[in-house]
Amino acid sequence: MVRTYEEAVAWIHGRLRLGMKPGLKRMEWMMEQLGHPERRVRAVHIGGTNGKGSTVAYLRSILQAAGYSVGTFTSPYVEQFNERISINGEPISDQEIVELVRVIQPLADELEQTEFGGPTEFEVITAMMLYYFGKQNIQDIVLVEVGLGGRLDSTNIIYPLVSVITNVSYDHMNILGDTLGQIAAEKAGIIKSGVPLVTAVQEPEAWEVIAKTAAERKAKTYRLGVDFTVTDWKTIAEGEQFSLATPFAEYRDLRIQMPGAHQVDNAAVAVMAAELLRLGYSFLIEPEHIADGLATAAWPGRFERVSGKPLIILDGAHNEAGIRALVETVRAHYPDKRVHVLFAALTDKPLERMIRQLDELADTITFTTFDFPRAAAAEQLYALSSHRHKATVHRWKKWIGEQKTRLSAQEMLLITGSLYFISEVKKSLCKKNLLSTTSMKWYNEDKEK
Repeated sequence: MVRTYEEAVAWIHGRLRLGMKPGLKRMEWMMEQLGHPERRVRAVHIGGTNGKGSTVAYLRSILQAAGYSVGTFTSPYVEQFNERISINGEPISDQEIVELVRVIQPLADELEQTEFGGPTEFEVITAMMLYYFGKQNIQDIVLVEVGLGGRLDSTNIIYPLVSVITNVSYDHMNILGDTLGQIAAEKAGIIKSGVPLVTAVQEPEAWEVIAKTAAERKAKTYRLGVDFTVTDWKTIAEGEQFSLATPFAEYRDLRIQMPGAHQVDNAAVAVMAAELLRLGYSFLIEPEHIADGLATAAWPGRFERVSGKPLIILDGAHNEAGIRALVETVRAHYPDKRVHVLFAALTDKPLERMIRQLDELADTITFTTFDFPRAAAAEQLYALSSHRHKATVHRWKKWIGEQKTRLSAQEMLLITGSLYFISEVKKSLCKKNLLSTTSMKWYNEDKEK
């Protein structure tokens, strides 16, 4: 039995040896043993290829502005493991992690002896979350982010109030399929009978699959650009401004601080989901809660401005669509800056297509690697680049520190790639006091200067 926080986290991470084992049998077994805590969790289930975390952040912020206590389950973490299970944006305590592991560990040991085999790391964390929010600390609402895919994801044990599929693009193709239709079929697995669906999916091949699944399950669907629409969108210094028309209300001049057209989509999806909670489940959400919630929402590692002088931005663009959105955002907000890119990624990504887009954006591009099982070697990434000014670096912590002293006012450092890498970068820089723990603190300080 674990005694300390360090032992608890080490035990959880030790489950990584089991890899990924899609399916819900082990989750169903654990929920049965725990007395079905998942049935007591009032949830919004949020899936999709990109934008899940940001959508969680927007919806959480709206609900908090309305006075609700909001649990969240997200992955991966950026600064601290406990972030995975949070209340109103605050990670649960080290002691609570220990207590949850003490509940789940005996079940995992017992499950290992059955025909189903032992639970994976993600299954263990999901079971901890459901036990916590279903038995120990019940919340007004819990926003549950899908881990991978949807149909066979361990979070799909829940029956939510509202389902969300942000978008569908190419990622995890070795698991989810080679076509958008196949990937969409996995994402559509979270659609439940009679549960309304909010989505920003635009690709015809993906939309056809999702629409068919929703119709079969009699899930009323609200699609961005059809059932709710963004108008008057414009880029502003502080982020983005837009208006939104839904079937139930109109909102003028909404503002978000996370830059990019893709963030406007994520925010619009969050507003639509909030409206369904208001209309279908009597959540008291007023227009001012929508506006205030969007304006204050932030999410670490997503175009996060961690320094203004010099300009340093962290962005976990970890697949092709994410890189495309990042490039568009940099060009929209910093068209006159010389862009220096530091990039690290996992080997199971479409690296060549991702790097090709970064090559077109960057004035210089530097490749590195980090301590993670599937991290690509810096030399592997370097070989895929056709940039005239490319390099590799292995001591990236030292390299970033040097860049911070060299960058001029006309330049920016863009650190991007795997969210696991962004997590390592942020932890390193916070330790060295090279950045604050929140990007908005930097932003406010820069404005004052």
